[in-house]
Amino acid sequence: MHALFLNGTVGVGKTSVADAISEREARPHAVVDLDEIRRFRPAAAGDPFNLELQLANVAALVANFGVAGAQLGVVAGVIESREDAERFRRAVGGQATFVRLTADAAVIEERLRARHANDPDGLAWHLARAAELTAILDSAGIEGDVVDTGADDMEVVAARVLRSVAAGEAAQA
Repeated sequence: MHALFLNGTVGVGKTSVADAISEREARPHAVVDLDEIRRFRPAAAGDPFNLELQLANVAALVANFGVAGAQLGVVAGVIESREDAERFRRAVGGQATFVRLTADAAVIEERLRARHANDPDGLAWHLARAAELTAILDSAGIEGDVVDTGADDMEVVAARVLRSVAAGEAAQA
């Protein structure tokens, strides 16, 4: 199975793009949201975002989906460094394409304001985290194509991302 990692800051549209890809993709596939598979409280000391738990869970899920016949695993989340990207690549068995999703800060802010309309504390945290993650991801140097999610609908974005996947699969074949 080939894994597609949709990487980007909060509010960029990773989950929406993953859903749009799932609607378009004809071959057997699975969608994994890293936010959901790391949801455990309290986080381990020194691992505030449960990275170690994410890695273990994504490895198990991708293996199970592969046994079930999935040919593509769409993984949406935040991968903050080249080292972590390599760890995720190993967790899924090595066959992976990374695509960074981006959008203008104003678009991200609009999406976060809509998502957290009734949660001012959550909004404040996510707005600060979006700026922080953008800077982290800008300097991380993780391989892969960059696709903007701001101007087009998610179906158009999904088509662009799937072209990246096809190129990645061909290169790794």
